[in-house]
Amino acid sequence: MTDQQPVRRASAGTDLASGGEAGPGLGGSDQVSAGPDRSTLRLALVVGGLVLAVLLGFGLGRLNTTGAATGSPSLAAEHTDPPGVGPHNHGSATTTDQGATTEPGGLAVSSAGFTLAPLATEFAAGRPGQLRFQVRDAQRRPITRFAIVHDKPMHLIVVRRDLTGYQHLHPTMAADGTWSVPLTLAQPGLWRAYADFTVVADNGAQTAVTLGTDLVAPGDYQPRPLPGPATSTTVEGFTVGYQGTPQAGTTVPLTFRVDGVGGAAPLERYLGAYGHLVALREGDLGYLHVHPETELVDGQIKFWLTTPGPGRYRLYLDFQVSAEIRTAEFTLTVP
Repeated sequence: MTDQQPVRRASAGTDLASGGEAGPGLGGSDQVSAGPDRSTLRLALVVGGLVLAVLLGFGLGRLNTTGAATGSPSLAAEHTDPPGVGPHNHGSATTTDQGATTEPGGLAVSSAGFTLAPLATEFAAGRPGQLRFQVRDAQRRPITRFAIVHDKPMHLIVVRRDLTGYQHLHPTMAADGTWSVPLTLAQPGLWRAYADFTVVADNGAQTAVTLGTDLVAPGDYQPRPLPGPATSTTVEGFTVGYQGTPQAGTTVPLTFRVDGVGGAAPLERYLGAYGHLVALREGDLGYLHVHPETELVDGQIKFWLTTPGPGRYRLYLDFQVSAEIRTAEFTLTVP
């Protein structure tokens, strides 16, 4: 209604100008128009048009305003980089594609306007528990709209601060935005939990974020030394090795080969890919989650890894054979 008022005013002025009865005028004239003259009408039309244009522009601007998703119903949207588009890293505070990562993620509990809010952070060592948390926006409202990325809306990585006890978990979300997942911290000590997710805004825009928080299992913490660098390891009867030489700030290929008895293992897709690679930096526990090429390359899993700086990293390769998921671990030194 407000946008049409100037038009109605202009129409009213035109009706008056078309003539109307008036009393006798000076100089013997019998009729004098009671409406404004033509110049006044033109001015009114111009002013009315300007007001209408401003109001319409304001309305369109409000329609185009974007904002973070809040307590609206859950949305299982497709990620802008779904499985099948090629390798990419979930590494910086917000996701960047291969070759663009400059800083690891998971170093802060808040980033990009989102905060990881655990409901409890203390667990009894060796006892099954339940980790519950929310992802909140800048107004502390729980987020409930997340994209499906590699078959899941939330990837949770948990590891002790000496880089042992690695777990890759997938929590489920309640209607109020509270995520929960069974969790056992096998040994006493400080642990790090990484929530790796993609938020869907009301306008459909997606923001990939990795947030981190500390968990504690009280008791006698005896950190284990990090194993020395190696390019091959064994896990449950499989030999896993990789080729490639990561360099700080440079994207390089890493190819992993999994061999069983008699040769190459029959790898199966897990979470939409033949393998998932997480790299954690010793010291600050900076986080990189790397996705591979969509198909095997000469029977091997090929990743493109960008390490943000020098140091020692622990690599965790998840792969699946005969419907069982296994994790191969490596220590990598980047000069």
